Amino acid sequence: MKITNVTTTALVIPGFRPIQDATIPPPKSNVGSRSGLFVHIHTDEGIQGLGFGSASPAIRATIEHHLKDLLIGEDPFEIEKLWEAMFWRVRGFGRKGIAFCATSSVDVALWDLKAKALGLPLYRLLGPYRDRVPVYGSGGWTNFSETELVAEQVGYVERGMRSVKMKVGKDFGHAEREDVCRLAAVRKAVGDDVEILIDANNGYYAKQAIYMAKEFEQYRVGWFEEPVLADDVEGLAAVARATSIPIATGEHEYTKFGFKDLITRGGADIVQPDVGRVGGITEWLKVAHLAHAFNLPVAPHAVALVHLHVACATPNIRIVELLGIEEQGYHAFFVDFPQPKDGFWSPYPDRPGLGVELNPDTVKKYSV
Repeated sequence: MKITNVTTTALVIPGFRPIQDATIPPPKSNVGSRSGLFVHIHTDEGIQGLGFGSASPAIRATIEHHLKDLLIGEDPFEIEKLWEAMFWRVRGFGRKGIAFCATSSVDVALWDLKAKALGLPLYRLLGPYRDRVPVYGSGGWTNFSETELVAEQVGYVERGMRSVKMKVGKDFGHAEREDVCRLAAVRKAVGDDVEILIDANNGYYAKQAIYMAKEFEQYRVGWFEEPVLADDVEGLAAVARATSIPIATGEHEYTKFGFKDLITRGGADIVQPDVGRVGGITEWLKVAHLAHAFNLPVAPHAVALVHLHVACATPNIRIVELLGIEEQGYHAFFVDFPQPKDGFWSPYPDRPGLGVELNPDTVKKYSV
């Protein structure tokens, strides 16, 4: 089997509410969109791999102008070889950020293709540890009113999820009392038996985060995510030492080398690689194994339909995130996709690869 072409599809679907977290400025309007970039790897045997990631024009351009030529004519089963070729191609301008996101999307498509060629669901190709994983409902955006926040979080619980996540660090960390009040309102609404996770999206300084952690501890928080700037590893470690709440971070780390430093310097109690940023499935698995070597749990960030598969093959998985905004997009992008039930989530057991396909009507109507 040889790769004959690599193409991309970008979808932007209007009419959705925009979001805001601690370090996203206020939206300019109440009308937003849900978007996605999809990578198609074509072969001479007619089997096609599907990968997906962030719908940035720069990511799309990197795939089409810097990575595509490396892939055409190659054996798609040689994923490690192809990953290394892509890594060195973007060496000078992309060890982190956009170019790594492009590599990640292509790598996911290669794994989807390989699993399809072998007639296996991706999680079975990877070697399953389990066939279902716990899942949490994620949202709690800072531009939600307290009433909207509570309604969303309670909605996840009513769907059977026993863990939910909300944002803190509102207004770049300048709304401390409001952060506490919003957390208190959610705790009161969901009761004592539901785990609440909080995410500051880099919004506090280290001393401030330590102070806020003391405030948050009384609400039995399951983890405190990105309390400070993701690159402030010393700050993350200081917060981790000062609070009983586990510190979760990693969604803004792009390499296994960065994760090595993050873990060995004590910056993470829960490791959060993002398959769309860290180099795809190939590198995500290496990061998960690295975390396992340090006896740390993994809780991946976003990209739920890919993480569902890799999580099933990961012994040290803690839980998988289902972002509400991402789920909205999935309903439009795909013909169908597996649904969580009673707080757990399973891939389709009888569909090869990722088990999803783009909705042709959506592609026709919303392609950019």
